Amino acid sequence: MPVARTALTDAYTRLSEVLPGLGVTELAAADEAPSGGGWVTAASLAAGGTELAAFLAWDEAQVLRDYGQRARPDVIASFGLHRYAWPACLLITVPWFLHRRVPRHPAAHVSYDRTAAGLPLGRMAVRAASFACLPGDPAAALPGARVVADEEALRAEVRAAVAEHLEPVLAGFGPRMRRRGRALWGMATDEVVEGLWYVAHLLGEQERARHELELLLPGATRPYVGKAAFRELKGPDGAPLHTRDRASCCMFYTLRPEDTCATCPRTCDADRVDKLLASAG
Repeated sequence: MPVARTALTDAYTRLSEVLPGLGVTELAAADEAPSGGGWVTAASLAAGGTELAAFLAWDEAQVLRDYGQRARPDVIASFGLHRYAWPACLLITVPWFLHRRVPRHPAAHVSYDRTAAGLPLGRMAVRAASFACLPGDPAAALPGARVVADEEALRAEVRAAVAEHLEPVLAGFGPRMRRRGRALWGMATDEVVEGLWYVAHLLGEQERARHELELLLPGATRPYVGKAAFRELKGPDGAPLHTRDRASCCMFYTLRPEDTCATCPRTCDADRVDKLLASAG
């Protein structure tokens, strides 16, 4: 597949270094999007038709294989959206976090293949429409650059870029998930926060990520629901343990009610502490 070098390349290279299970390839303007095999475009997922049905068949087979039971169709759709949106948001948030550059990736410019051998999170092919940056960034002279005034203006670009990409995708998945509006955007909020928070942990920059995400999503930033919602718990020895309150539920409890995640709305603080200590060990 052709490889383009852009103002985003260093960010995506670093992402692949710390998260080798996800592959990202940049396409030049003249390159055709990959097709065939397991490739699907975000636009075809947004259309909500046969390609989305085939995409979700993968989740249905995985649940049956791994858990020995079938999940409800709305649960399968929720899993499928999460498995697409989590890496898709990283295409925007990681360049912002690392280099203060915010790409625009309309759904028509992103393709995804989660069947690639050796890449458990799949691989994405992207063609940035443009990117925003701050004054003084050397990339400001490159084609497609849009200079914005300051950090808050750049945060507004992150929110707008994620919304531009995810809005049609949410519309495609929503009917199958039996969710609309606020519930869908609550899920989008969680994907933005938890994806970057996880990658920042791999980069050794969790504290900066929490601060940046609290500024990015302070609440009342429509269409997003709620805020970054980080908070601190105390371990048995008084050591701080960081968690957050999700705006949505991933529905995993429908398969394993006793095995909810540490940020699940259904998980009490005592259980959160136990889960956080277990994961740290």
